[in-house]
Amino acid sequence: MIVGAALAADYVLNVLIRGAPSDFTPATTVIIASIVASPLTYWLTGQRLHLEELRDALSASLQSKQKAVEEAEEALAKYREVDRLYHLLGDNLTDHVALWSPKGERLYSSPSIERISGYSAEEFLNLPPTAMVSGPDFKRVQNVIRGLTPGGPPASVDYECFRKDGSVMWLESSYSRLGDGSGILLVTSRDITERKRLELDIAKALELAEAASAAKSDFLANMTHELRTPLTAIIGFAEVLRRSGRLDETAARQAGHILDASNTLLSVVNDVLDFSRLEAAGLELDPAPFDPAAMASSCATLVEERAGAKGLAVVVETAEAIAPMNLDGSRLSQVLLNFLSNAVKFTARGAITVRLSQVVEGDQAVLRGEVIDTGIGIAPENREAIFDRFSQADAAVSRRFGGTGLGLAISRRIIEHMGGRIGVDSVEGEGSTFWFEVRGPVADAPSAPTDIVEPLNAESGVRLLLVEDNAVNRELVRAMLEPFGVVVETANDGVAGVEAMRQGEFDLVLMDVQMPVKDGLTATREIRALEGARGAATPIIAMTANVLPEQVANCLAAGMDDHLGKPISPSKLLEAVARWSGRSHAA
Repeated sequence: MIVGAALAADYVLNVLIRGAPSDFTPATTVIIASIVASPLTYWLTGQRLHLEELRDALSASLQSKQKAVEEAEEALAKYREVDRLYHLLGDNLTDHVALWSPKGERLYSSPSIERISGYSAEEFLNLPPTAMVSGPDFKRVQNVIRGLTPGGPPASVDYECFRKDGSVMWLESSYSRLGDGSGILLVTSRDITERKRLELDIAKALELAEAASAAKSDFLANMTHELRTPLTAIIGFAEVLRRSGRLDETAARQAGHILDASNTLLSVVNDVLDFSRLEAAGLELDPAPFDPAAMASSCATLVEERAGAKGLAVVVETAEAIAPMNLDGSRLSQVLLNFLSNAVKFTARGAITVRLSQVVEGDQAVLRGEVIDTGIGIAPENREAIFDRFSQADAAVSRRFGGTGLGLAISRRIIEHMGGRIGVDSVEGEGSTFWFEVRGPVADAPSAPTDIVEPLNAESGVRLLLVEDNAVNRELVRAMLEPFGVVVETANDGVAGVEAMRQGEFDLVLMDVQMPVKDGLTATREIRALEGARGAATPIIAMTANVLPEQVANCLAAGMDDHLGKPISPSKLLEAVARWSGRSHAA
């Protein structure tokens, strides 16, 4: 471009203006122009390139700044959204969130504090730490806070607080130290006043229920005592009269009717008491080695007399080898006796069969017991309800045969508590088969009793002290024991009983429990205290209508050796006197 401009200038000057074409020398002009233009061209090119670099750098800078501005605007928008959400969250939290400095100064309080306490967030931040909490609760909370570790698990505390208006509320607060090195305490609190009120209501209801249960137990205990006390005289004297041999045939039969009716009433009392006890306290099993075959024979023997009076035979069928098992044999006896009693009650002719079978599987065995009768049977629609409480096949059966309808309900509870099965197969008008199946460990044969009780005879010479406030019962015990050579001395309350033991020596004491002036438990303790210096103690047997398990335990704890429940069984009374008379043991 420079060379061309120089040629053009040379041509215009020498040819056109001066009119001297000879002076126009293009070659020389080109050489001179080239020499001059080269450095200039180089410099101009460098400047152009530098300007282009500056332009590119400026463009890149502008783009970078624009991107930074955009990123800053995006970050600011996000921050504003997060801030909005945090404020939205803080403003609408039902729980209260607070931050405390390591020095115990409030740094932040969510607005929810106003809904909880009535204080605004600003007011709350300026409140003394103890303003809303009682002194003892504040100390308890401080102890919890002192045990926190930064970044460690939170600790929760329930405590009573006071709102701005002075009303009481309960808070549940969770405390945790932040693990970022700041030492800040994070506290989240929620109002649990309604929950606490509900807990208090539940506790009060539980207290009332326990009181009602205690009242029920007391009622059962008193009712049992009041029913068993007169039954003792009725059953006891009826038995004495029937066995005396001084009655004619009609009177003996009538005495038998009295005895049967009284035993039926006693069975009703026992069923109601047993079922109420199962409902109130559940069922406690006492597994021990027992012989199922011996149990079946013993239960059959207990109903043979009643069955024989109706002309019914009781047959026991067992497999050749029934292994002993480790189960609650007394409870299974109770079930089997319920089956047998029902069979005798509802069977008019034919026979009753007790059948036992067993399947041994290693160290376990399944025992099946059946009671088969030829009685009235059960209609199909009534079989499901037969094991319900207070239920019999129908109202006509209840009117005709009597009973509480509790025996089978008790049996079902026992078997199901053992993890077994219970049921009935029946054909109406032909008979029924009541059965149970239980599983349990196979056991070694139960050990035989180590002591053999010699029966009483007319020359036994046993000196017995009877402490009993009921005159009829005193007469009854005399009538039962004096024919067997037992010398009976009596005391009509605990005070007289203690004095009799202070003045004389006896082989045995029969002690009532519920007596005026001084009860049997207190009298027993005093007698044991008197005998402490002698190093020996006279056997004391509780003879009482108090038959609940806890009542029996109280008798033994007071120092008694045995327990006889009223109504008194003559055979059990004679066996107890024979077992304990003439014995002594370390005081």
